[in-house]
Amino acid sequence: MEGILNFDGELDITLFDRVVQAMFMVGPEQATANQVLEQFRQHPDAWKQVDGILERAQVMQSKYIALSILENLIKSMWKALPPDQRAGIKNFIVAFIIKNSADDEHLEKNRLLLGKLNIVLVQILKQEWPHNWPTFIPEIVQSSRTNLALCENNMNILKLLSEEIFDFSAEQLTSQKAKNLKNTMCTEFSEIFQLCHEVLQKAQKPSLISATLDTLLRFLNWIPLGYIFETDLIDILRTRFLDPPAFRNITLKCLTEIAGLQIGMEYADKFVLLYNVVMTSIPPVVPPETNIARVWDNSSDAEQQYIQNLALFFTNFLGPHAKLVEAAAQQGDTTSGEALILGHNYLLRISAVDDRELFKICLEYWSKLVAELYEELQSIPAKVELPLLNLGGPNRAAFGTSQAAARKTLYASVLSQLRTIMIEQMVKPEEVIVVENDEGEVVREVMKESDTIVLYKSMREVLVYLTHLDCDDMEQIMLTKLQRQVDGSEWSWQNLNRLCWAIGSISGAMSEDTEKKFLVTVIKELLGLCEMKRGKDNKAIVASNIMYIVGQYPRFLRAHWKFLKTVVNKLFEFMHELHEGVQEMACDTFIKIAQKCKKHFIIQQVHEVAPYIEEILMSMESVTSELAQPQLHTFYEAVGHMISAQTFKASQEKLIETFMATANRAWDDCLARARVDPSLLNDPNTVKLLANILKTNISACTSIGPGFYCQISRMFSDMLALYSVVSANIAECIAVQGLIATKTPKVRGLRTVKKDTLRLMETYIRGSDEPQQVVQNLIPLLLETVLSDYARSPEPAKDAFVLTFLANVITKLGDPMNTHVPMILDAVFECTLNMINKNFEEYPEHRVGFFFLLQAINQYCFKSLLALPPPQFRLFLDSIVWAFKHTMRDISDTGLSIILAMLGNFREAGPGIANSFYQSYYLSLLQDIFFVLTNPFHKSGFKLQAMILQHMFDDVESGYIAVPLVDPAQMATPGMSNQDFVRNYVTELLKGAFPHLQPTQVAQVVVALFASAKDNVAFKSNLRDFLVTLKEYSGEEGDNSELYSEEREAEAALKKKMEMERALNIPGMVKPSERPDDGMMD
Repeated sequence: MEGILNFDGELDITLFDRVVQAMFMVGPEQATANQVLEQFRQHPDAWKQVDGILERAQVMQSKYIALSILENLIKSMWKALPPDQRAGIKNFIVAFIIKNSADDEHLEKNRLLLGKLNIVLVQILKQEWPHNWPTFIPEIVQSSRTNLALCENNMNILKLLSEEIFDFSAEQLTSQKAKNLKNTMCTEFSEIFQLCHEVLQKAQKPSLISATLDTLLRFLNWIPLGYIFETDLIDILRTRFLDPPAFRNITLKCLTEIAGLQIGMEYADKFVLLYNVVMTSIPPVVPPETNIARVWDNSSDAEQQYIQNLALFFTNFLGPHAKLVEAAAQQGDTTSGEALILGHNYLLRISAVDDRELFKICLEYWSKLVAELYEELQSIPAKVELPLLNLGGPNRAAFGTSQAAARKTLYASVLSQLRTIMIEQMVKPEEVIVVENDEGEVVREVMKESDTIVLYKSMREVLVYLTHLDCDDMEQIMLTKLQRQVDGSEWSWQNLNRLCWAIGSISGAMSEDTEKKFLVTVIKELLGLCEMKRGKDNKAIVASNIMYIVGQYPRFLRAHWKFLKTVVNKLFEFMHELHEGVQEMACDTFIKIAQKCKKHFIIQQVHEVAPYIEEILMSMESVTSELAQPQLHTFYEAVGHMISAQTFKASQEKLIETFMATANRAWDDCLARARVDPSLLNDPNTVKLLANILKTNISACTSIGPGFYCQISRMFSDMLALYSVVSANIAECIAVQGLIATKTPKVRGLRTVKKDTLRLMETYIRGSDEPQQVVQNLIPLLLETVLSDYARSPEPAKDAFVLTFLANVITKLGDPMNTHVPMILDAVFECTLNMINKNFEEYPEHRVGFFFLLQAINQYCFKSLLALPPPQFRLFLDSIVWAFKHTMRDISDTGLSIILAMLGNFREAGPGIANSFYQSYYLSLLQDIFFVLTNPFHKSGFKLQAMILQHMFDDVESGYIAVPLVDPAQMATPGMSNQDFVRNYVTELLKGAFPHLQPTQVAQVVVALFASAKDNVAFKSNLRDFLVTLKEYSGEEGDNSELYSEEREAEAALKKKMEMERALNIPGMVKPSERPDDGMMD
C-alpha cells in the first residue's frame, strides 16, 4: 500500500484504487489503508496526481478523494501557485466537466462526480473571476446553447456560484472581494437571465427544467426586481409549471421566494396578482374541505412536500403582504377577499397536522398576525372624541379605530379556530415533569427538550395575544374543553395535559375578576376530576396539571388567602404521593408560590390565630417525612423565601431558630458524638448526614439572605473545626493508600463535607448586605483555615473549589480584600501553578478556578497587584499569557479578558504607572496577542484579541505612552517616535511569521490597522480581512465563522432584550416565575 506514497515517479492508479477499496471495506487492511491515504492527502505534491486519478481510476471513491485534495489546494494554496499551474488546473477541470456532461448518457452516469467537479470549479471561480477570467459568464451561457446536457450541468454550476457569493461569502472571503463578486454577478446577470428564460419558455426535457427552476430559486432573493415583475417570468411559472406534478413543488418554492420579498408599493398590484394566481391553483390539488390532518400520514412524500411548501408560501406572503390583499378587498375586489380568507383557512388546516416542523412554519405567521392585531388595537387612544383637537376633519380621529376594529372583525372566525388549534397542539412547559413516555407509562421526565421549551414560549405568546383579542371566546373554548374532559367525551392524558398547559400559559392575560371566576371553575373541576378518576397514573396526571396551573397564577393566589392556603395544603398532600415525579413537582410548585406570595405567609390573616408560617414550621417534620434529600432542600429554600419577607430582625431570628431546629439538633448531636469518638468521621453514614445538614443550610441561606447571619455565627466555629479535622483525615488516607485514595467513596464523601462548608460560606457572603461585618468577623479565621489547609495538602487533595470560592469572595467584597490578597497568593498561586503548567490537560477544574481567581484579583483588587514585587508581577502576567495561549476555550477567553481589563486598569491608574508597565511588557504582549490571533486553534477568541490589539494600537497612536518602548540605542533610526517604531515592529513581526505574504500586503495591513485604531468596526473588519488573506496563502484549512461570533452574539442579545421589554408591557406575556420584582412579587 505504501507504494502510493512514492511521489518520485508516476502513480500506480491500480494500486491507488485497491487502497481506496480497502479503506471502505471492513477488514484487517482497513486501518492501514486509512492511514496511508491520510498521508497521501497531506503530502504537498498530492495534488499533482489528481489528473491521473480522475482520468484513469476505475473506483469512483478514488476520484472523490482526488477532488477533495484539489479543492483543499484551491481554498488554501491557490495564490501561492505559479500562474501557469493555476491556468493548467482551471483548463483541466473545465475540459473534464465538459467531457463528463457531453450528452444525457454521460450526464446521468456521472451526476455525483459532476456535483463534486462543479464545486471545485466554483472554488476556482472565487479565486479567478472576474479579474483573471472576465469571459466566464459569456462562455458558460454560450456553451449552454450548444448542448442540452451541458446546459443542465451549467445550471448547477451557476446555482453553486450564486450560493457561494450571496449566501456563504461572509466568512470565506474578504469584505472587498465579496463585494466585487456580488457586483460582477449583478452586472452580468442579464445574460444568465436570458438563458434561464429561454429554457423555461421552450425546454421540454424534465431534468433540464428542474435544474433551471432550482437555479432560478437561488437567484430570486438578490436579482434586480425588474427581472421578476417587469417580465413574464411569473406568468411562465404559473402557466407552464405550477400545475404539472413533476414541477409543482419547485415552482411553488420559487413563487414563495418572490412572495417573501419586502419592497415598496410600486409592485403592490403585482403581489396581489401573484397571491390570487397561486390561490386558484390550490383547490384542484387540495380541495378546501380536505381534512389535511387526517390524510397527512397516508400522503406521499411529494404530497407532504407540497403541503409544506404551501405553508411556507402562506407564511412568506401573508406576513409582509396580507394588508395589500386586504386593501384590494376593501376596494371591491371580491376575488382577493375570498382568496385571503381561503388562504387563512388552508393555513389553519395545515396547522392542525400532527407534525412539529410543519406546525412551526405556520406558527411563525400566526405569531406575527396576532401581535400585529393586538398592537393596532393598543395604539388606539383611549378616547378619540376630541372635536376641538380634531384638526384633520370629522372622521380623522376614528379612522385608526375603525381600521383596527375592521381587521379584528375580518379575522374573528380565523382567530377563534386558531384558539382551538393552539390548545390542541400545545406543548409541554418546562415546569411539568410528570409525563407520559413512549410506552404509555406515566413517569418523571429525565431530560428536557430544548426544542420543546422554545416552541412552548412561541405558542404561549400566541395564546396570550389571542386572549387579549377576545378573552370571552378563549374562556368559553377552554371551559368547554374542560367540561368534555370531566364528562369523558374527550378524556385522554394528552388532551387534558394540552388543555391545562394552555390554561397555565395565559396567566395574567385576563382581568383580575375574569381570571378569578375562570380559575375557580378550572381548579374546582380538576379537583373533582382527581377525586373521580381511579388509578394512580390517572391521579398523577391530574395532580401534575393542578400543580402546574396553580403555580402559574400567583396574582390570583395573593388576592385569595383561603384559596392559597388550600392550594399549599394540597401540595403538602402531594408531597406524600410516591408516584414518580409528583413529589418533586409539588416541591417545585411550592417554591414558586413561596417566592411570589411570601409576605402572605408571615402576616396574620383574617380569621387565623397566627401567621401561617408558624403552622408550616410546626408541621415541617411530618410534611417532609417522605421527601428525598433533594426535594427536602427545595422545601427548605421555599420556606426560606417566606422567612426572608419578615423585616423585623428579632422576629426573623426567632423564625430561623425554629426553622433550623431539627437540622441544628442533628448537627450538634453528630459533632458531640464525634468529639467523644473521632472515628465516627470515618463512618460513611455520619459523613453523609453532615453533608446533608450543610446542604440544608445552603438551601435555607440561599433564600433567607443576610438574615441568616444568626445561623452562620452559631455554626461558624464548628464548621471550621470540622473542615480541619476532615482535611487531616483525607491527608491520612492518601498517606496510607496513595493517590488511589482520592477515588474512594470515603475520601469523596469527606471532600463533599469540605466543599459544602465553603459553599455555605460563599452563599452567605454573596447574599450579605454588610461586607464590613463579614471582613472583620468571618474572613480572617476563614482564610486562615482554608488557605493553610490548601497549601499543605498534597496535590490530588487540593480542592479546586477553594480557588472558585476565593474568587467569588473577592468579587463580592472587593476593595476591603486588598489586604488579604498577598496571603491568598502566597498560599495558592505557586503551588497551583506547578500543578497545571506541565501540560494543558491535567487538573482542568484547578485551571478554571485558578484563572477565575486571577481575574477577580485583577478586577476588584488591582491595588494589591501594583504592590507586588516586579518578579512576582511578571510571574502573574506570564500566567495570564499562558492562559490565553491555552487550548481550552474558556481558559483562553478568561486570559484575554484579564489582559483587556488590566490594560484598562493601568490606563485608569495614571500615566506614570501605565508607562512603566508598557515599557516593560508592551512589545512582548503585542507579540503574544498576534501569536494567538493567527493561530487556527484560537479563532474563538477573535473578539477579545481584536479589542486588546485595538487598545494597544490606540495607546501608541494617541501618544498616551510617553516613554520609549525600547532602548533608544537599539533603534534603527535615532529619535524614532513610538508610532513609527511600533509600525515597523509589527511589520517585521508579520513578515517574519508569514514570509509567503508580499511586503506590500503586510504594509497595507499595518497601515489600515493603525488608521482604524479608534474605529471598532473598521478595525475588526481590517483584522478579519487579514486573517482571510492568511488562509488563502498559508495552506490553512477550516472556516472563519468564529471571526463573526461577536456580531451574532450582540445581535442575539439585543433581540432578546427588546423582546423582553416588549413582553413586559403586555399583561401575561412574561411567565410569573420570570417577571422581575416589579410589584408582581411580594
